[in-house]
Amino acid sequence: MKQEFIAQNTSPISPPASPPASPPASPPAQRSRDNGHPQALWIFGYGSLVWRPDFAYSDSRVGFVRGYSRRFWQGDTFHRGSDKMPGRVVTLLEDHEGCTWGVAYQVRDEQVNEALKYLNVREAVLGGYDTKEVTFYPQDTPDEPLKALAYVATPQNPGYLGPAPEEAIATQILSCRGFSGHNLEYLLRLADFMQLCGPQAQDKHLAAIVDAVGTMLPCFCPTEQALALV
Repeated sequence: MKQEFIAQNTSPISPPASPPASPPASPPAQRSRDNGHPQALWIFGYGSLVWRPDFAYSDSRVGFVRGYSRRFWQGDTFHRGSDKMPGRVVTLLEDHEGCTWGVAYQVRDEQVNEALKYLNVREAVLGGYDTKEVTFYPQDTPDEPLKALAYVATPQNPGYLGPAPEEAIATQILSCRGFSGHNLEYLLRLADFMQLCGPQAQDKHLAAIVDAVGTMLPCFCPTEQALALV
C-alpha cells in the first residue's frame, strides 16, 4: 500500500558501528521560558508519530537512537484497541546493542507548549507512556547528534503487556481496532516507514510480526476484507 512520510528527502546512509566521536549532543531544550517550557525542543517518535505527529513543528529529521530496541509490548485500549481487546503498540526496551529508527521533530516557541499538551493526552494519559531523554542521530548528519524527548512505556504502567511470541502478537494485532483505526494499519504503516529508511534500518522484531501477519491474514478474513483493513 502507498503511504506518505515526512523528511524522506535525504539519501540513506548506514549508522555508525558505534556512537560517533563528536561534540556532545545538542540539548533537547534551549532557553527556558517564563512558563517553564523551553523555546526549542526535539521530540523523537518511533511509533505512530513517524507518520501522524498531529502537532505543528518547525523541522523534522529521520534518524535513529542507540541503546534501545522497539517492541510491541505496550497494550492500547484507546487508539488501536479496547478495554476488552487491547491492541499492541510499540515502546522502547533498553538494549545495549539496539538501534531504533524514527523521526525527530523540532518544536519552537508557542509550538512547544501546544505539542507537549497534545502529547501528554495522546501518549501519557491515553497511552500510558512516560518521558525520557534520548540521543538522536540524524540520518543525514549522524556526527551531529541531538538530545530529544521520547515517550516510553515501562513495565510499571497498567497497560504494559510485555513480551510474547511474534505469532501471538500478530494474532492480537489482527483482532483489534480502536478509535484511531485497526491495529493492523499501525503495524503496516510502521513497516512502510522502515522500508523507506533504507536497508540499513533493521528491526527483526517488527519484520517477524509482519511475516506472521502475512501468514495468518487469509485465515482471519477473505481477501477483500483483508485489503479493506489496510
